[in-house]
Amino acid sequence: MLWTSEVRWRLERVGGELESEKGDDGELAGVVARRRLAHDGGGCSRSVVPCPAADFTLLIGDRSVVPCPAADFTLLIGDWYGTVAKRLEKFKTTIFTQMSMLAIKHEAINLGQGFPNFDGPEFVKEAAIQAIKEGKNQYARGYGIPDLNSAVAARFRKDTGLMVDPEKEVTVTSGCTEAIAATMLGLINPGDEVILFAPFYDSYEATLSMVGAKIKSITLRPPDFSVPIDELKSVISKNTRAILINTPHNPTGKMFSREELNVIASLCIENDVLVFTDEVYDKLAFEADHISMASLPDMYERTITLNSLGKTFSLTGWKIGWAIAPPHLTWGVRQAHSFLTFATSTPMQWAAATALRAPESYYEELKRDYMAKKAILVEGLKAVGFVVYPSSGTYFVVVDHTPFGLENDVAFCEYLIKEVGVVAIPTSVFYLNPEDGKNLVRFTFCKDDDTLRSAVERMKSKLRRR
Repeated sequence: MLWTSEVRWRLERVGGELESEKGDDGELAGVVARRRLAHDGGGCSRSVVPCPAADFTLLIGDRSVVPCPAADFTLLIGDWYGTVAKRLEKFKTTIFTQMSMLAIKHEAINLGQGFPNFDGPEFVKEAAIQAIKEGKNQYARGYGIPDLNSAVAARFRKDTGLMVDPEKEVTVTSGCTEAIAATMLGLINPGDEVILFAPFYDSYEATLSMVGAKIKSITLRPPDFSVPIDELKSVISKNTRAILINTPHNPTGKMFSREELNVIASLCIENDVLVFTDEVYDKLAFEADHISMASLPDMYERTITLNSLGKTFSLTGWKIGWAIAPPHLTWGVRQAHSFLTFATSTPMQWAAATALRAPESYYEELKRDYMAKKAILVEGLKAVGFVVYPSSGTYFVVVDHTPFGLENDVAFCEYLIKEVGVVAIPTSVFYLNPEDGKNLVRFTFCKDDDTLRSAVERMKSKLRRR
């Protein structure tokens, strides 16, 4: 079993031993680990209690190690215990990393993690090469090179009609994930309440845990993942510091409607609540126009708009993001950003400025290409037998896997990788209560057409309804 080798490796690292015990069925039933420790000039022994492989807690001396599933766990020994901060103990290797590693091991087609298997546009790459050759390779100004700040502000004006000061209201970050972190660290205090809509991008919860926020979650449910307005009204209050919105929405592909955004806006104004809005998929809006929360009446002054280059230009590895906010909120974002990364890749910023000045025809072609890819995947998934839920934006589709008889989303995704050779992402990791997502998995269509068709053919030939 994979986890036994992990135990052995970790024990050898600290001078320990591993003894395996097998049950009647021949499967590994437990482990006993021993380590001799020097203590006050003498020797002492701490034992790890034998535990069932499927579900166990390891005890070292009088210290308890957090229970973990056998398939994926960390063994902490002696002085290792407690080295991970308590606020991060519950977070393990991200599901995207886990699934991508399994994809490589089983030579599966990866429709899990949301990165394209094709490259970004040549004119943007050439701009980066030119910047490097011109010697633009040292630290950039902390909050962004002036050319990129101006390009971000100009693009924002085209999209929303809002004029912002590129010097005072735009902060360039190392990807949108850093923009999210800087926003939360700069504007949220320990104990502040923050509302999330589940399912949500996994960095939201982790970053809020680092901040020490109190998270409240409102679940968006299929088939349309609409906002439960009455529930939102019951949750939001004067104690709420912020609400985080992702539209178009990962993982569901939902786009928040104008009606939903108007209600959220009025509640935020009434209760003096900030809005953090993650809009990285704003150019991948297929069936409705994207609406930025900051563009609604009286909302710019309380909204931080977060975005990035990677999704729109298929350059996810460049990690160029930004936050747009009024000066009184930008100050907090910049303070945190200064001590997170300080500055972002200089030549890539110059290239990003070139990208953002692309003609509208680029965005129109991007949308056409992705709509064609979406059609290949959605029609294929329906033909395979999935219940496919509508996706109006992003490059993700969420489906109900239960027609195939697996107990939950994790079990289904493991089966899909090992037996079918296709990767999807279990959505339960995107909920505070994993049970809410156990019937759903997410596929991505940011792959070339041949890859999408090959994945569909594998599923058609090997997946069977139960």
